[in-house]
Amino acid sequence: MVRLTPTQWPLRRSAVSAQLLTQFGLDQGLSLERCLHGTGLNLAQLGDPGAEIDAAQELCLIRNLVQGLGHLPGLGLKVGPRYHLSTYGIWGFALLSSPTFRSAAQIGLRYLDLTYAFHGMRLEEVGEHAHLVLDERDVPEDLRTFILERDTAGLMHLQRDLTATRFPLISVSFRLPAPADPSAYRDVFGLTPTFDAPENRIVFERRFLDQPLPGANPEVARHCEQQCQALLNKRRIRAGLSGRIRDRLLSQPGRLPDMEQLASELHMTSRTLRRRLEEEGTRFRLLQDEVRQAIAEELLGIDSLTLEDIAERLSYGDVSNFIHAFKRWKGLTPGQYRSQRVPVATP
Repeated sequence: MVRLTPTQWPLRRSAVSAQLLTQFGLDQGLSLERCLHGTGLNLAQLGDPGAEIDAAQELCLIRNLVQGLGHLPGLGLKVGPRYHLSTYGIWGFALLSSPTFRSAAQIGLRYLDLTYAFHGMRLEEVGEHAHLVLDERDVPEDLRTFILERDTAGLMHLQRDLTATRFPLISVSFRLPAPADPSAYRDVFGLTPTFDAPENRIVFERRFLDQPLPGANPEVARHCEQQCQALLNKRRIRAGLSGRIRDRLLSQPGRLPDMEQLASELHMTSRTLRRRLEEEGTRFRLLQDEVRQAIAEELLGIDSLTLEDIAERLSYGDVSNFIHAFKRWKGLTPGQYRSQRVPVATP
């Protein structure tokens, strides 16, 4: 059995899912403001393929869609097919290059925290059948129908992306109440699910697990899995104390506190702060450099700011220290980097 059932979904995730959800809302006639109300998200974040958001922000966006479009039956079923393997970045490439559907499922479940799922999942092999079970215990109750529809319809779409065919299912059962018209479910799963069931379970023939995948490349798969592990470690670090510190540093970029000041704000000694960061695999200096680099890149896009202005905002005592640090980060000087940027309006 392959199993991943988290006590809570991961706090950080790619913003790509929020982009897809927002576009779906717009396509259905909702305004951008209605889609993003209360999420704290903006167009700049949605347009950045490398941006990460909190899971709570995606849940807020989903709630906006449910409240605005909940009258449409099978709402989540319409969203699921918008999630392609490419939507998942390196996780999707790892699955695509796996030798068999079984190995793809194993990697997929092992690194489920890199997806947009809010369900825990496990794969059981029972006799001639394989069962994919979705655990909804951490899904907010008012969003369970939409998220289960989205996640299962998305899974069916990924299976077709991987194998270039559609597996016939033996049965599908959901804890959801039966809809007035189940035709949308039949279109997605090829059969009418059993509703009001004790578990969310999709059953298919076990032999399909050993089906070779057309994109198989074991060497690429190994490389992708290494990258999945590195990305997962990075997100887990940002979700802990180091994530709080990073957010604090970003919140007031003109007044970056030193380690002693930050430890005092967190009601601990600097020694304790250093030890806890080391337990998460990072150091205050690394977090400070990460934040300074991110802010510097943004400020260099403001043509009216001098390098001296930027160095001061980043708490560098001398502009030469800033230039040296930036060259270490990016491999080129701030001036060279600025020449590649399109200037934006002064704030």
